[in-house]
Amino acid sequence: MSKIAFIYPGQGAQKCGMGADFYENSTSAKAVYDMASEVLKDNMDIDMKDLCFHENDKLDLTEYTQAALVTTCLAMTKVVEEAGIHPDVTAGLSLGEYSAIAAAGGMKDEDAIRLVRKRGLLMQNTVPAGEGAMAAVMGMTGEAIEEVIEGMAGVSIANYNCPGQIVITGETKAVEEASEKLKEAGAKRTVMLNVSGPFHSPMLEKAGEELAEVLKDVELSPLKVPYVTNVTAEQVSDIGMTRDLLAKQVSSSVKWQQSMENLIADGVDTFVEIGPGKTLAGFMRKISRDVKVYNIGIWDDVEKVVENLK
Repeated sequence: MSKIAFIYPGQGAQKCGMGADFYENSTSAKAVYDMASEVLKDNMDIDMKDLCFHENDKLDLTEYTQAALVTTCLAMTKVVEEAGIHPDVTAGLSLGEYSAIAAAGGMKDEDAIRLVRKRGLLMQNTVPAGEGAMAAVMGMTGEAIEEVIEGMAGVSIANYNCPGQIVITGETKAVEEASEKLKEAGAKRTVMLNVSGPFHSPMLEKAGEELAEVLKDVELSPLKVPYVTNVTAEQVSDIGMTRDLLAKQVSSSVKWQQSMENLIADGVDTFVEIGPGKTLAGFMRKISRDVKVYNIGIWDDVEKVVENLK
């Protein structure tokens, strides 16, 4: 019997107009956007609809991006589930893990949105601008990269995305030096990323500690289905583990490739990417060609996916 995973993208997938067609066509999706505007009205100086649907200079700022993307993913999820498609497990890349936990029943949508607003602020403000950086490394395995950067201070692996695409993170100078060494060691190319900080590096441990304090006040619920944690790439069925894992996730490597490989080994054969873009589907094509992958990023995608899965 087919097993379905809902998978959610992380920061970088956002784009102007995301979710507007869901807002217009679904009362449930509209309710999520309206709720997000209400719960954030005291600490975010922009309406969620304006942030997501109209051109502005804030959507790509971490402190705004995270709440906007999670709101959009959760609004889309409501529509997918109302169409009769439900997951056996969920997973999300970095920020997407919050959408995955909410979709799995582990926290209320409004709490997930509040949390990522705080998370975005902490991640953006913990390290002064210019002191941290990230770079994508193409054409090398994670193991080969680990060998090159072993012993280098100030740099580590942020994301194991898929075969041939790894992201390194850390102090700006260390990331630049590591990029050069990796090219010398055989990387096809390295690309400095346009990000506001050294995400998923030890430099953000303080942000994780502060997030842990915020998490103490968040109400969690028993999971309806498991979700996969980026920290270990394993499924989580005990919601009691979630606070600690989310606090660690900010400064630890995102083990996305390993997460997907573990799900496939567990019998998951159908993956539904919910959110703008097709980043995770692209990763999956490099991880495994033996599974089905669908995207729901615009309203018209829903009917097509339902036809294929029912």
